[in-house]
Amino acid sequence: MNDRVIMSLDCVAEGAEWLCQHEPRFGRAMRGLPPLPLRRKPDGFAELLNAIVSQQVSVASANAIWGRLQGAGMISPDVITRASGDDLRSLGLSRQKAKYAKALADAGIDFDALRLLPTDDVVKTLTAVSGIGVWTAEIYAMFSLGRADVFAPGDLALQEAAKLIFELDERPKDRALREMARDWSPWRSVAARIMWAYYKQSKQREGIR
Repeated sequence: MNDRVIMSLDCVAEGAEWLCQHEPRFGRAMRGLPPLPLRRKPDGFAELLNAIVSQQVSVASANAIWGRLQGAGMISPDVITRASGDDLRSLGLSRQKAKYAKALADAGIDFDALRLLPTDDVVKTLTAVSGIGVWTAEIYAMFSLGRADVFAPGDLALQEAAKLIFELDERPKDRALREMARDWSPWRSVAARIMWAYYKQSKQREGIR
């Protein structure tokens, strides 16, 4: 897996150009889309907690819960460690996600060291924590670490976008979409940006925070 880091919109544009040359359906999908976003986020505990909050809920719900956590100052490992499960649930976390937040706080991840690891090792390190699945780890590698060649085939919006862009009879499942995405290397993260943008335009709703 390529560990190039997307640093700027120029990187995104370079990736989009490459993808359109190698897969004409991406070129057709991009017609009429606004410029692709950079989508870089900070790395560290708070962003990974934010990703856990986003699991299996709508963008609007995730934004509301995250806002309550921020307002209560519940976005650092020491505060999460001291908080009770009831404290976290009162802010909108499910019982399971409250446990995941605690597990993340107790994991002691060295986020500085994570920046230097190959993407596959980043995913392995993060998924060793209870509650962090492959989707969460891949989204973190994509946005917080800026890796250019990561894809998250478990993402339902990406699956739906693949169905629309590639005129499939049904949404491809995780394994099938991961196989499809091999052809988009070394710019799979930019392919995801195209697909999320296409999903947003087609469905008139955000597919990713």
